[in-house]
Amino acid sequence: MVCLDEMGPESAKSFRGSQLVHADPGTDDQGRPGPAERATQEVDYGRRGKGYIFGAFRPASGGALTAPYGGRTTANWVDFLEKTDAWLPGEFERVYAVIDNLNAHRAPDVLLFSLAHPRWEFVFQPKYAAYLNLIEPWWKVLRSLALKGRRFETWEEIWQAVAAATADWNKHRHPFVWGRRRRHRPRRQPGVAAVPGIRAIAG
Repeated sequence: MVCLDEMGPESAKSFRGSQLVHADPGTDDQGRPGPAERATQEVDYGRRGKGYIFGAFRPASGGALTAPYGGRTTANWVDFLEKTDAWLPGEFERVYAVIDNLNAHRAPDVLLFSLAHPRWEFVFQPKYAAYLNLIEPWWKVLRSLALKGRRFETWEEIWQAVAAATADWNKHRHPFVWGRRRRHRPRRQPGVAAVPGIRAIAG
């Protein structure tokens, strides 16, 4: 199974990080701490180029493939499908591709792609059910690795950061488990529960 989707549009701008900003109140003439000043952050009004990141993700192995495109068009989508087909191992006799119901994903060119690649079978997730595609939580991980807390001046810088984060992820990839991490809970001992509203009557 391979999960496919697009991330974006992403713009060249400043992305929020998780580092705390401490305001230094300073001291007055007598050495006492002065009034705390409001922490400020540089305002970034920039939209210095934008694009989409197309991605393919294999939850069973954790392997990922990403590629940049200027728009979310049918031609770009079919081009990415060709790249994904070349990226997947040739011994796979069947490829189940989980995707959403975007018009570009159902275009005639995609049908022609599936006819030319008989091992592919597209599985369209229900509408308003993005959580069924495991690439969605992986996008969150990728954004954190590539974009969080950084400022980008060009779209090329964004793509380079995403490519580096994808390569780093693939070096340390692991199977992607759906759902939250299970925590160990102590086993409850069987006991007798009191029935409410009933009093014992002494004989």
